[in-house]
Amino acid sequence: MSVQTLPSATRLIRVQPSRRGRRSPAMRVVFGIPYAVLTTALAIMFLYPLIWTAVSSVAPRAGTSQPEGWGFGNYAALANYQAGIWVYLGNSTFVALLTVLLTLVVSTLGGYAFARFSFPGKNLLFLTVLAILMVPYTTLLIPLYVILNAVGLSNSLVGVAIVLTMFQLPFSMFMMRISFESVPRELDEAAMVDGATTFGALRRVLLPAVKPGLITVGMFAFLAAWNDFMAPLILITDTNRMTLPLAVSNLRVQVQGVIDYGATEAGVVVLALPCILLFLVLQRHYVRGFMSGAFKG
Repeated sequence: MSVQTLPSATRLIRVQPSRRGRRSPAMRVVFGIPYAVLTTALAIMFLYPLIWTAVSSVAPRAGTSQPEGWGFGNYAALANYQAGIWVYLGNSTFVALLTVLLTLVVSTLGGYAFARFSFPGKNLLFLTVLAILMVPYTTLLIPLYVILNAVGLSNSLVGVAIVLTMFQLPFSMFMMRISFESVPRELDEAAMVDGATTFGALRRVLLPAVKPGLITVGMFAFLAAWNDFMAPLILITDTNRMTLPLAVSNLRVQVQGVIDYGATEAGVVVLALPCILLFLVLQRHYVRGFMSGAFKG
């Protein structure tokens, strides 16, 4: 029996890929040059103040602790100011880490509840939490000082951390809610079918899934607490309990109102280094955390 050829209607047809939307190498270069110029200009604009501050902190300048030659005289002046830089660094680190811990615990539990449970007034309560963002930050510091004084937490680093946590909760709760909502419900339901409790499913299944959101919330809480100036200024009266931003602010003004720019620039560099290093290490998770909830899988 002879082999018949396939009908023309059933023959495989090679379809040439469409060139629509594809750019030639010359076009990519033409469109890529403005993009490269713009991004380079933006990078220089944002990095120049940091680089200028770092260079100025070790450059010679009259009226500073480094009047001649290049060196670390300004950093020595910062290190020896009143109680010493290590005391102020320790205070800032304690406040920042406690703020991160409290923010993560409260926002994780709150975000999990808002994302997974239904209860009367849920949306109203969530809007109430978000409404804290509409209240000016500084207007609440004096009432909060009175409250902390009544409960024995005035002039306390723990009190400062609690206040900073309160102002971080609206954004953190929002981030954790959308992070949990981006995780399929089938995951924690399957864990509960296997015998896990509600908190067991949260700890073993959901927390690893929302890790980018947790890192984003933790980074924001750390940066806010590490760099905050107003809360320690109002709530702290003991010089040995000052945080580093407050100490740098007090250091910059010397006798007869003369500003020590060298020591101030050294303080800015010390303040910026932990933030820069933290962002460089966690930037991949930071970006993924902001993408949480954009697509639900």
